[in-house]
Amino acid sequence: MVTSISHSPAETAALGEAWSRVISPGLVIALSGDLGTGKTQLVKGLARGLGVTARVQSPTFALVNIYSGGRLTLYHLDLYRLETREQILSAGLEEYLNPSGVAVIEWAERWFGPLDDDKWKMKNLPPQFRRVRIESLGETGRRISYDDFGA
Repeated sequence: MVTSISHSPAETAALGEAWSRVISPGLVIALSGDLGTGKTQLVKGLARGLGVTARVQSPTFALVNIYSGGRLTLYHLDLYRLETREQILSAGLEEYLNPSGVAVIEWAERWFGPLDDDKWKMKNLPPQFRRVRIESLGETGRRISYDDFGA
């Protein structure tokens, strides 16, 4: 597990931008963290690093925002309004587990189960999968930890 400490939203976005330089098509990034911990800031950085010029915002009410025009297409999913895996599957979101670009899923624990539970690793995960946990360390500090699985 790799851990970074961010001291501001700009640092969180910069981490996402750094990741975007080395990610390849097919990657699914599963984000977990409380409201306001910086999940969307991380996605904004990813988008900026991929060369997306559109304004990135959380797709809470749309479920999915698709940003093209960059090095890779970015599929940004937000599962906040969905409470069960069954609701997610009935919404037809499975196609984003094998993206032609990069898929980022906010509130991923609603799909994959608790991301701090090692039992979830036994589930059928996408071929390229990054598990990310963002924890608040106070007013502006964040601990961002991630593991990569698959190819």
